[in-house]
Amino acid sequence: MKDQLSVVSSVADIGKIIMATRKSNGLTQVDLVGLSNSGNRFLVDLEKGKPTIQMQKALDILSLLGLELVVRNKEFK
Repeated sequence: MKDQLSVVSSVADIGKIIMATRKSNGLTQVDLVGLSNSGNRFLVDLEKGKPTIQMQKALDILSLLGLELVVRNKEFK
């Protein structure tokens, strides 16, 4: 599968990516909660883009889904 890059500027962007990846892998929220050992409320909040989510838990879920967060210098045009 070809790598897809997404520019993220908010927690809502991360939540959308997590939700889309979860669904494309045929997982329900309940499935992902069980696999990640996190709470249902956390996953719901993350997918909805709650700005005060715990970053490490979000990174753990990204990793579980085979995703990674890369930080780079912003390209100005």
